[in-house]
Amino acid sequence: MNQRRPRRPAPRPPEGTPAPAELARMARSGLAGAARVARWADAALGPGRAGATADGKAILSDATAERAARELGLTPAQVRADWDTARLAGLIEVHGGTARPGWRLRAWDRDDSAVLRGWVALFDAWSLAHPESEEYEPAAVAEVVSAMPQVLSFLQLSAGPVPVPQLLDLLQQRVTELRTERCEVDYAPQPRAAHRPAPADPAAADAPLEPLLDWALRALASVGALTYGDGQATLTPLGSWAVWVKLEQICVAAQSPAGNIEQGAEDMLRGCAQLRPNAARAEYRAWLAARPVGSAVTELIGAARGEDALLRGLAFEALRLVGAPAEPEVRAVLDEPTLRPYALLWLAEHEGADPEDAPAVLTREEATWLWVDTAAAVADHGEAPLLVRHLESAVQPTVPALLNEVRAVGHPRTVQVLVALAAAHPDPALAKAVRRAAFQVHTGG
Repeated sequence: MNQRRPRRPAPRPPEGTPAPAELARMARSGLAGAARVARWADAALGPGRAGATADGKAILSDATAERAARELGLTPAQVRADWDTARLAGLIEVHGGTARPGWRLRAWDRDDSAVLRGWVALFDAWSLAHPESEEYEPAAVAEVVSAMPQVLSFLQLSAGPVPVPQLLDLLQQRVTELRTERCEVDYAPQPRAAHRPAPADPAAADAPLEPLLDWALRALASVGALTYGDGQATLTPLGSWAVWVKLEQICVAAQSPAGNIEQGAEDMLRGCAQLRPNAARAEYRAWLAARPVGSAVTELIGAARGEDALLRGLAFEALRLVGAPAEPEVRAVLDEPTLRPYALLWLAEHEGADPEDAPAVLTREEATWLWVDTAAAVADHGEAPLLVRHLESAVQPTVPALLNEVRAVGHPRTVQVLVALAAAHPDPALAKAVRRAAFQVHTGG
């Protein structure tokens, strides 16, 4: 039986949308400063070198910012701004007091899709890239952030300049709808009450929306999603494309299984990423049969060490088919934090544990790290509903508990995962809490 998912014709972008190569050129241009700082950090603050950040947080230390400014011919403020942008775009990952290049930086000059994904990650985090004024009511800010996708959709459909008063009317309508939806919710205690929206904040209802819309448009302009001035806003080609991508929920098409046997482990896993489980397992078996077991296991472990969380999970799925011959190399990676949760699950199942019971071998911290890593894979390669459903798989009984432990676990993709979850979740109150957590992780709070 053919186990592949039926393909629907790929949606065509709106007429006039630049080709992907041109969009990637625009993204590279807009993120040139961030890429320059990321490359400087790679060279000057390489693996194992301390001093990148202050107090083990994601904020650059004064000494490092001044050093970068001297060497790059920038001001410390410019360095900090480019550093923050690089982190939000996945060009830099911070691990405690050290920084390392993200996987996108490695692919920056040769992979247009990596560049565009990095720009979309920054687009998703527009409210973090240009934080709101402290004078704004947090509840009102959260409402505007939740309402902006509809405003952006209107801008995309308009395909041209839209007067700000018209956008303000739309924003007011959407915020009113959000408040009405919250008022219709039954607030009786529930087992997972943290998932239910809180009553509207009275201060938010009184907050004027004009300055908040101005902040949102300026923030979106700062990431290159639109131009804003003379009383009107217009999506840039990148912004229009990104909104269209989200409206269409485009998924990267899987490669055909034909020919995957001849590929290296990473390309083979990418080719199997969107196959149904049975078809993927058949492909893994064929790939394993075509090469010596020892080299195949080594190659799969190498793919799992990469920055793509999806490939990490798929690599261990393939290793399950190897069985006993893979055990020594799987045990050898137990001391690697990135691979340890996957290796523990593999070993538990190999030793006879039921797959549903295997997660019991993980500590709470390991389970949380794995939850974030899986969420990163969904955010990079899946659809928004999958990310929302993934929330229910967390071991924590409430969302606040999950957010506290996610913040503490130190996964390098935490900010991007939380931003993506906040953008995807339909519950405004929950999205607000997740967005606040993302902001706190981003600022080192």
